[in-house]
Amino acid sequence: MTSAATRAEICAIACADLFAGDGEILASPMGLLPTLGARLAKLTTEPDLLLSDGEAYLLADVPELGNNSSSDVEGWLPYRKVFDIVAHGRRHVVMGANQIDRYGNQNISCIGAHAHPTRQLLGFRGAPGNTVNHPTSYWIPRHSTRVFVESVDVVSGVGYDRARAAGSSAQRFHQIRRVVSNLGVFDFNTSDHSMRLVSTHPGVQQDDVVQQTSFPLDTRDAGETRQPSDEELRLLREVLDPRGLREREVSS
Repeated sequence: MTSAATRAEICAIACADLFAGDGEILASPMGLLPTLGARLAKLTTEPDLLLSDGEAYLLADVPELGNNSSSDVEGWLPYRKVFDIVAHGRRHVVMGANQIDRYGNQNISCIGAHAHPTRQLLGFRGAPGNTVNHPTSYWIPRHSTRVFVESVDVVSGVGYDRARAAGSSAQRFHQIRRVVSNLGVFDFNTSDHSMRLVSTHPGVQQDDVVQQTSFPLDTRDAGETRQPSDEELRLLREVLDPRGLREREVSS
């Protein structure tokens, strides 16, 4: 019998499930666990997903983490071509967030007032264009009240309230699909598109999530994040991440 899944493996499964139903689009996972999730999805439920090496090529196979150099290449995808894919909506990006609020507004720019920040971060990058053009999800490895905030200091990725205020042009293709953290899974399927708790990871109590979130969460229908199958665990442990890099990002 396969040994029990670790918290990191539960998070990888939740990241793989982000891509359910996506079909033949470009998966753009940013970070180790989202990358592991996208590759697992391609090997299981979403074989038509397009994976890139993050630089200039589309991958024909599904390599283990940190070993893209040995992969077969099936296409050329230079940086400028990504903008065409973004504009046509044929992409699902999983970004990080230094701050995220109840409506899915994301901050990766700075902490504090934009004119005089206390911490400088990545900058806006492609977040505004991503969030108004194609599905966007978020991966947050350390769930806390410093990240899940009442109001972000700077809006990088556009949330549901901002898209609504901006009008139909911002809303037409806007979709914040889900947020996965080391504590649980969240979506915005509420009447006002505010964040709700979909599931807690095994061993996590709802109170743990509520206490580490700075705004009220709808927790009424929350369940438990699914366990991986034996085959999914085999793929994670033997094929995609035999060196166990996932365990460095999420503690059990």
